[in-house]
Amino acid sequence: SIIYVMMIITVNLGLFNMLPFPALDGGRFVFLIIEAIRGKSVPRKVEAIVNGIGMGLLILLMILITANDIFKLIWWFYGK
Repeated sequence: SIIYVMMIITVNLGLFNMLPFPALDGGRFVFLIIEAIRGKSVPRKVEAIVNGIGMGLLILLMILITANDIFKLIWWFYGK
């Protein structure tokens, strides 16, 4: 039972990591595809900026989801 749950978590993490979003491995894969199509590499500065923006958006998303969960918990506790 625990091994099954660990397997599900690992597969979900792997699939999430391959999303074509900057700062994830899928975003790096997109840059590799762009480099293959163009025939030359994307400037490292541009890649760093795009990955920085992507990481900022991921952190913002985590903060918003955490805040939403906290507000739901407070609403459930005090709203009754």
